[in-house]
Amino acid sequence: MALYETILIFRQDISSTQVETLTETFSNILKEQGGSVVKTEQWGLKTLTYRINKNRKGHYVYLGLDAPAAAVAEMERNLSINEDVLRVMTVKVEKIEEGQTAMLANKGERAERGPRGGFGDRGPRREFGDRGPREGGFSRGPRRDAAGEGEGDRA
Repeated sequence: MALYETILIFRQDISSTQVETLTETFSNILKEQGGSVVKTEQWGLKTLTYRINKNRKGHYVYLGLDAPAAAVAEMERNLSINEDVLRVMTVKVEKIEEGQTAMLANKGERAERGPRGGFGDRGPRREFGDRGPREGGFSRGPRRDAAGEGEGDRA
């Protein structure tokens, strides 16, 4: 039997328990066809890069499969029929990685970074000397009034 990795994206308006139930349903379809699910990961609700069927977010699920091609084809056929499934991508792989996938390993990294990606507050602007001195916060000269009569007017 061959090894596959499948990524499923479910609609945003279903609950996490429904996602788990659907994942188990499709896993059972695969088992009935002679395959097995080696690894399952729930990546959670994530923002999509672009809208898919009017959805801006989706529940991502990763499945590591050990199954014959016919079993994977049957599972994909059932996935395409289901209205809760937005996208399916199955890729044949040499081996399924042990431990967490990169998506789960990097999940907490974004929260640790804080604002501005770890750069923090940049502090005051530097002067490069090409704008002249700043006096009172403005360096443009006097302003003209609403009628257009001011010191800089060339009538």
